[in-house]
Amino acid sequence: MIVVPLLAAPVVAMLPNGRLPWLLSSAVSWAVLAMAWCLLRGVLDTGAISYQMGGWAPPWGIEFRIDTLNAFVLFVVAAIGAVVTPFAGPSARSEVPERLTSLFFCLYLLTYTGLLGITATGDIFNMFVFLEISSLSSYALIALGRDRRALTAAYQYLIMGTIGATFFLIGVGLLYSVTGTLNIADLSARLPALEEVRVVHTAFAFMVAGVALKLALFPLHLWLPNAYTYAPSAVSAFIAATSTKVAVYVMIRVLFTVFGVEFSLREMPLQPILLVLSIIGVIATSLMAVNQLDAKRLLAYSSVAQLGYMAIGISFGTVLGLTAAITHIFNHALMKGALFLALGAVAYRIGSTRIRDMSGLAKVMPWTIMAFAIGGLSLVGVPLTAGFISKWYLVSAALEQGWWWLAVIMLLTSLLAVMYVWKVIEVAWFRDLPESRADVREAPLSLLIPVWVLVLANIWFGIDTRFSAQVAARAAEALLGVAP
Repeated sequence: MIVVPLLAAPVVAMLPNGRLPWLLSSAVSWAVLAMAWCLLRGVLDTGAISYQMGGWAPPWGIEFRIDTLNAFVLFVVAAIGAVVTPFAGPSARSEVPERLTSLFFCLYLLTYTGLLGITATGDIFNMFVFLEISSLSSYALIALGRDRRALTAAYQYLIMGTIGATFFLIGVGLLYSVTGTLNIADLSARLPALEEVRVVHTAFAFMVAGVALKLALFPLHLWLPNAYTYAPSAVSAFIAATSTKVAVYVMIRVLFTVFGVEFSLREMPLQPILLVLSIIGVIATSLMAVNQLDAKRLLAYSSVAQLGYMAIGISFGTVLGLTAAITHIFNHALMKGALFLALGAVAYRIGSTRIRDMSGLAKVMPWTIMAFAIGGLSLVGVPLTAGFISKWYLVSAALEQGWWWLAVIMLLTSLLAVMYVWKVIEVAWFRDLPESRADVREAPLSLLIPVWVLVLANIWFGIDTRFSAQVAARAAEALLGVAP
């Protein structure tokens, strides 16, 4: 599953520019989705799967270990990749010079490989290696944006991402110095006896800070708005729906598997820090989203707010809170993927995602704007959409703690989401179409089909929660050691 896109990447780079790199990348992404689905079914039926590289037994050899949590996240990454890659062909042709098509899809597959590897590995050092593979390739992908500010955004992301990766690596090194192992399962068995050692505390602080930077936890999110805004449309959709979700997975794995919930949230003062920063982040970045003039930038700030919701769920340290966070990883990938793809279709036709440039666009692109509206309703958390399920679990987890005030804050910030989604809907649906845009046509089917696959998934998983919420609950129970 990781080897297929890794081997395909250099092959794609050697293909002539044009459709071939896109077709091969699409075939790879669908093959990976099929493997991810089989893997998830296997884990749900028989339990965790362990694969030892080269036949070397862990902890000395490299282990890939798939349990319910990472099988679920692997499926999310693979599913988004399978939808976004077909969209990337026509979208990239309109935004990336044709002479760079092979390079674009090579980098895209390397990012894909890195995200899959981070999620699948059972070795903390290899988690860092795959983190860097995905990060370095995504910096280059963002730099391919047609706006010259994409270069600045990629450089800013490079600096911040490198600092985060360095922090994470220092933490890994410190853990190795006191335990002599890099295997995650072995670390989780050895660390309880070393909880009083100051080096372990330092390693914990470095690793949490590094991952918080990678997942754009407020106030370490400054790299994200520019990166999402100026990247090519397909890249914005792909990394918004997968990259930060994988970083949230790393945070959960580090806190709940490597160090354990008692050490991470009870003995270390992380719970109040995570809770306070997340609440401030949700409020502040929702307000910033309301004031944005560009729809992609608006969604970028919204993503930081949504990541805050996931961090709030993690900070509870309960089955219900973790279930909410993991369910939101799945649902947010669906809703943000749909919204960024819809904006990609807009950019394909009018070459802009500035809100004022979308005036009256619903009259000529009704399917695209309707897709954005439904994705926006899911983002707000309207019933019968996927976003409602996540917020329902999150509010329930807050009430379980007796924190009714937090439930009120989440409801009020949902109203802020109404305001910033409405800004786009109002302009596109109720303003007059300028004469200069009279010849604009609906986006082609090759773009509309991926958009509507994700839009319909938002509705489907808002009505039928048996898959998303039940798998998330099983993963949360396993992480907290309450699974049967």
